[in-house]
Amino acid sequence: MTQAQPWMLGAVAYAPKVVTIWEGFKAYFAERGFAFDYLLYSNYETQVEAQFKGDVAFAWNSPLAWVRAERMARARGQQVQALAMRDSDMDLASVLVVRSESPVQDLADLRGKTIGFGAIDSPQATLIPLDHLRHQADLVAGRDYSARRFDVLGGKHGDHIGGERDAALALMKGEIDAAWMIAGNQRAFAHEGTLPAGGSRIVASTGLFDHCNMTVSPGVPADVARRFGEILLGMDWNDPAVRPLLELEGLKAWHPGRTSGYALLERAVSDEHFYDDQGHITEPAYRY
Repeated sequence: MTQAQPWMLGAVAYAPKVVTIWEGFKAYFAERGFAFDYLLYSNYETQVEAQFKGDVAFAWNSPLAWVRAERMARARGQQVQALAMRDSDMDLASVLVVRSESPVQDLADLRGKTIGFGAIDSPQATLIPLDHLRHQADLVAGRDYSARRFDVLGGKHGDHIGGERDAALALMKGEIDAAWMIAGNQRAFAHEGTLPAGGSRIVASTGLFDHCNMTVSPGVPADVARRFGEILLGMDWNDPAVRPLLELEGLKAWHPGRTSGYALLERAVSDEHFYDDQGHITEPAYRY
């Protein structure tokens, strides 16, 4: 990639605060001699494709976007790098929630039931849960149970919590028998009352997985990526000028990126035929 400064960063505009976040990061990096600007995308699919057109050097990618980028790079004989991730991106799990009085005690009891999922492209509320049911209990949607998706903001890869909240509300109304959501959202829904105290319980949990990462696009010079990573990892929660930005982005510390936490999602993407091995979208119902 040959590009004059400023280097471009891609981010998905899933909420208005995204502008505040990246304006703040842009100023922070400029003070340290690294000029970057950012492009906002309405969806992750376009953002990932931009990484291979040379439009962006860095992309703040969802885990599903990372899977696609890595597959596209491998198919082209190129490489992408998971440069950094938030402390809040690591070792997460999704949980299956039922009403307290539900007869469902384990996964086997879900046969013939209606299960709620998040958006079609949500790693934590749809893809990994579908995979968990398939591999842990030989339960397949449409064959062994009815799947009801709560699609919100396609293309955002579940970066919002709207679909998961809608599923939780439907659960408590008795419209579905169980609902999947990331564990952090289950706690948030209980705190805010969407899941009333004593009204629900957790039946199952997925294995651990990782969430977003800062992805380096193919062809970015190693020294540029290294310097970007150094500045990012150097952001200190105890710095009063930095803390508001970290709070908005939902972290206390940046960590070096890792890819070991994407194994469950990689398997789910293949088993549920969401992307093929070259990163082409193969889910016919997907709209973004």
